[in-house]
Order: sequence, then structure tokens, then C-alpha cells
Amino acid sequence: MTRLSIVHKTAYKYNRRVTLSYNEARMTPLTDPQQVVLESSLKITPSQAAVSTYRDYWGTRVTAFDMQMPHERLEVVATTTVEVHRVERVALDDEIVGWDVMASDEIRDQFSDWLPQSQLTGPGEEVLGIIPAVVAGKNPHETAMAIFEWMRGEMSYVKGTTGVTTNAEEAWNQRQGVCQDLAHLAIGSLRSCGIPARYVSGYIHPRPTAEIGETVAGQSHAWLEWWDGEWRSWDPTNHKPAGDLHVTVARGRDYRDVPPLKGILSGGGGSGLTVTVEITRLT
Repeated sequence: MTRLSIVHKTAYKYNRRVTLSYNEARMTPLTDPQQVVLESSLKITPSQAAVSTYRDYWGTRVTAFDMQMPHERLEVVATTTVEVHRVERVALDDEIVGWDVMASDEIRDQFSDWLPQSQLTGPGEEVLGIIPAVVAGKNPHETAMAIFEWMRGEMSYVKGTTGVTTNAEEAWNQRQGVCQDLAHLAIGSLRSCGIPARYVSGYIHPRPTAEIGETVAGQSHAWLEWWDGEWRSWDPTNHKPAGDLHVTVARGRDYRDVPPLKGILSGGGGSGLTVTVEITRLT
């Protein structure tokens, strides 16, 4: 078990005054069987914002707020203490379903949100032509692991070459991208085989060797989960399952379902953005 304190700050400084804005923040981690949120708060500046919270269709905690007064900056600070206790079970042969089960109407209905390609996960014709040879003769679990290993040899983690609207095919054409691009390509490849897969956003503590109580510059991060009889996780950036240093904030079909902060505004004339994530390991 690992206990982490996370402070995620997002600040916009507008070039001109904003007269009103409507926003949604997805910055509060989930409580689920693998992690428990002990404390959480979200502070918004200017403080006159009208705030409400709800769970979206995917189960993510959303803080909605609107500011109907002139403002020149917006700052959102999410502070969370969370305990993570992930257990990645070994895939036993009798727990892995066969392709006949995967293709059944019952399973396709149960996982209907996680099987169709979404706007950012379609891997493109070239990948769709490669995958069958990569996974030939393998069961669903072996198929997933073969896809991850194939991607490891083809894709490079490179910052600054893609953006939030980059899709899996575009990342593949460059053979590089960041965590969300690698997650999108893996998800698209899995879905092309009929394996349910979903996008996970959250945080990762980047330094396992950091001392207890040492605050480090953390990262917003993306990985994926797929189903082969039970849900399993994989972090294609680090080529391993999610562990106790991964903190889940949201799940969705792709990045578009889980952006940390999005909104619409009137005015502004452009803006400067500053994002910081600080993570402290408490135990």
C-alpha cells in the first residue's frame, strides 16, 4: 500500500478580460477497489464561481463551475490524499475467456462502450493490416501482451510532437508520441481484435526511490485497461501494469471523455497556461 499527497494546479492568464466562463474539472481521483481517496478539495480562483459536482456517465467525479463576472485569470488547485493498493493478478488459463465468449452477444452488449473505435483510437489501415500477424494463434490475454510487445518495438515516447487532438493513426505515422498517444494506439489495436479496452487518466509518481515525505514533480499520465475475463491494466509508456504509484482519476473511451479541465468562455483573446503536479509519498 502507498499513500500519496497530490497537488494539481492549472492556471490560465488571459490576454484580455473574460466576461464569463463555464468549466468542468476532472481532477479528483476515484475511490475504487484499488485505491481510496482519504481527503480531497478543489479550490477555484476567482472564488466567486458557482460550483456543483456530479458523476458523469463513466463514473468520474466532475466539478462544474461557472463565473459570470469579469476575470483576467483562472486557477484551479486540486489537493488529494489517496491510498493505492493495486494487486495485478497473474492471468490463469481457466480465467481467460476464449474468442467464442468474446464474440458472444452477451459480452458484446456488456462491453458495448469499450469495443467500438472512438474518434482518437482508430489505428488506421496500416496497423489493421499488421495486427493479425502479430496475434495469430493467441488467446485474448496472449493477444493483448503480443500487441504491447509489438508496440514497444515500434513506438517511441517523445514529447512535443503531438497534441490532445492527435489520434492513434497520426501517432503511428510518426512512430512517436506521449502517454496518451501510446494508450490510444494500444486501445485501438485491442478493439480491432474484439477485446474491450478503455482509456485511463490519472497521475504517476515518477521516482520510486524518492524518500518518504519528499515532494517531487509528478505527472498527469495515461494508460489503459482491457478485459479478457477480468479487467487488467497496462501502462504502455513504462511497459508494465499500473502499480501503487499510479493514481486513477477517470476512465473513458479516449482522452476526449476525461480532460482534466475544459470549458467555454467569452472574451480572453488567448491565454497562457501553467500546469504543475506535485506528489509526495506519505507511506
